[in-house]
Amino acid sequence: MVRRIDDIFPGLRGSEYKITGPPDPVYNCIAWAAGATDDWWWPVGDLRKVHWPTDAPREETLEAVQAAFGTLGYTVCDHAEPEPGYEKVALFANAASFPTHAARQLENGRWTSKIGQLERIEHSLRDLEGIEYGLVVVAMKRPA
Repeated sequence: MVRRIDDIFPGLRGSEYKITGPPDPVYNCIAWAAGATDDWWWPVGDLRKVHWPTDAPREETLEAVQAAFGTLGYTVCDHAEPEPGYEKVALFANAASFPTHAARQLENGRWTSKIGQLERIEHSLRDLEGIEYGLVVVAMKRPA
């Protein structure tokens, strides 16, 4: 049985989310939030199959994901609300602080995410919080 995105993320039910891209096994949410569609971004794994910025630690930690976005000019900020002149990403983690997801803010203030190997979607930020991805735990920004 194929699961629908709103079965995995109940917070999407009744929301105004929309699918914006087809399933694709080549790239994931971290890559998409970083602006890439040609590599699967993750700090560990077969180096022929995953990409990770050279200056970021190769460990599955929230700090390593923050460092990866830091190599792109992002710094931690105190909120995920839109700010003129800035691009933002939000990092999700589970209760054990294991990084689970990254989303990128769009110019209209909504968010875009790549759901694993599944589709890309546009959504409200907190719609993806829950069992699968945990909570938004860090917001980062960089000048646009």
